[in-house]
Amino acid sequence: MTSIYEQHLDRNPANFAALSPVSFVERSAEVFGDLPAVVHGQRRYTWAQVRERSARLAAALRALGIGRGSTVSVMLPNTPEMVEAHYAVPALNAVLNTLNTRLDAPLLAWQMNHCEAEVLITDREFAPLMKDALQRLRNEHGREVVVIDVSDSEYAGLGDLLGTHEYEAMLQSHAPLARLDGPADEWDAIAVSYTSGTTGDPKGVVTHHRGAYLNAVCNASTWTMPHFPKYLWTLPMFHCNGWCFPWTVAMLGGTHVCLRKVEAKAILDAMREHGVDHYCAAPIVHNLLVNAPAEQRAGITQKVRGMVAGAAPPASMIEGMAKLGFDITHVYGLTEVYGPAAVAVKRGAWAGETLSEQTRLNGRQGVRYMLQEGMTVLDSETMAELPADGQTMGEIMFRGNIVMKGYLKNPASTDKAFAGGWFHTGDLAVMEPDRYVKIKDRSKDIIISGGENISSIEVEDALYRHADVLACAVVARPDPKWGETPVAYVELKPGSKATATDLIAHCKTLLAGYKVPREIRFEAIPKTSTGKIQKFQLRERAKSSNAIE
Repeated sequence: MTSIYEQHLDRNPANFAALSPVSFVERSAEVFGDLPAVVHGQRRYTWAQVRERSARLAAALRALGIGRGSTVSVMLPNTPEMVEAHYAVPALNAVLNTLNTRLDAPLLAWQMNHCEAEVLITDREFAPLMKDALQRLRNEHGREVVVIDVSDSEYAGLGDLLGTHEYEAMLQSHAPLARLDGPADEWDAIAVSYTSGTTGDPKGVVTHHRGAYLNAVCNASTWTMPHFPKYLWTLPMFHCNGWCFPWTVAMLGGTHVCLRKVEAKAILDAMREHGVDHYCAAPIVHNLLVNAPAEQRAGITQKVRGMVAGAAPPASMIEGMAKLGFDITHVYGLTEVYGPAAVAVKRGAWAGETLSEQTRLNGRQGVRYMLQEGMTVLDSETMAELPADGQTMGEIMFRGNIVMKGYLKNPASTDKAFAGGWFHTGDLAVMEPDRYVKIKDRSKDIIISGGENISSIEVEDALYRHADVLACAVVARPDPKWGETPVAYVELKPGSKATATDLIAHCKTLLAGYKVPREIRFEAIPKTSTGKIQKFQLRERAKSSNAIE
């Protein structure tokens, strides 16, 4: 029987619109059009100008045949063109594929073929790499793409032009679309982002307009961001679409402060010059700021708020940022949940705790974003809820609107990821009595030594508490007696002279004996462009070579 509330109460243009973050751009152009939107070197754009440039790009792409379901790949650093791509491509109901600028040509070619890219927008800094990738795409995959070259005013060493279209010339040759509309269906794909390869098995994560919209709102609410923030792009926009912050900044009428290279001096100079008050980064980038010379930090008088994610942050980093006066919020997530989807919400009572206890509390992965419907710790085999005792370890799982559509062309992996009605993260954690989640390790990174579980994160945290350690990672090494033992890879701060003996002795003061690394290797640690340590490479090293001191 039809309810009375279903009679003559249909959706129509006056009472319903599909959720899409593109609408934030239109609103800011409408009400904050005269305010600054983008700062990049000598370039300055207001929100009215950014909206017009994005609408011109959308018109140019439409003229190339881009529409619903088309894929546009971009190989861009954090520049105005990257911001505009995040507004223009979704406005056409097309799918944005942001390429990792540190990948090699074979993998770039594979990704563009896998997502069936029709257009590539590429910065001329990457011309040699992309020339190779395009040749491979053509020869190995039989795919041709239209190439649009970007000549950034802030990059002097311009590479060859690879295509027949130049970005600025294209914008000037097309009248802007009347409106950046977005999709008819909010479930439509907005982006395909490939996992970073920390496991050696990249997958195409497909996200939708509804999730991007909701996560952009969550970012602002989680951080209690005010209107008109000055946001510094230390996080690569190619990583999970910049954790949805291109759209959060648009929603709040803020200013994108662009940054081509992530270096401590450049970050601190931008904070000082532009009054930056918000930024996001992986722990390793925050560590750069902690260890930067004091003179580089001089003159930054405004309150700066940082968001950290990408790996479990070491306690030493959280303490170091607190001592600098930077307010750090710890969030947690994965590409499959649009970047961050959980936060260690700071409670008022925590301010009365010691710095050490505040560090412990803030170092947890926390609770779900307010617009994420579920986050818990379950037994991955039985899917049973585990007790919130801070001891029983299970797998972190999410469900809700801020979860991907699935993996592109990979139904088996999609089904596995969603088994039991939850998204399986692969991260092992405990639920503490206050319902805050604390990661213990990735499932593949737990070291089992003599039948005892060792958390690599716990060992890394001990190493980071040594004053000479800049970066470290701990993995399992096969052992004929114990099955596995922990081996640590360490990068020391410049000028440091700590030895393996020093570091092992330091760990013995903080860890049970069986958890102390048996070996220390002073070697460069492989990382993704967002600062994630690629442990799968280290595990291969540990299997194939002897430790050195």
